[in-house]
Amino acid sequence: MTKHLVDHRTASEGGRLQNFLRLERSQSATAPRTLHQRPQTRSNANSRLQHYLRIERGEQV
Repeated sequence: MTKHLVDHRTASEGGRLQNFLRLERSQSATAPRTLHQRPQTRSNANSRLQHYLRIERGEQV
């Protein structure tokens, strides 16, 4: 039994691949490195967690 006429897909022209490659080529090659090396912001909640973990490890001030 063959597929219905509506169920047949037409051949792709590679539009998704072309757009992906266009985006990859337009972005800087150093973008991942700059994102990894940027300074991280610390919040007060993070310092509370650090104090809690220090106490759990048994470290004294």
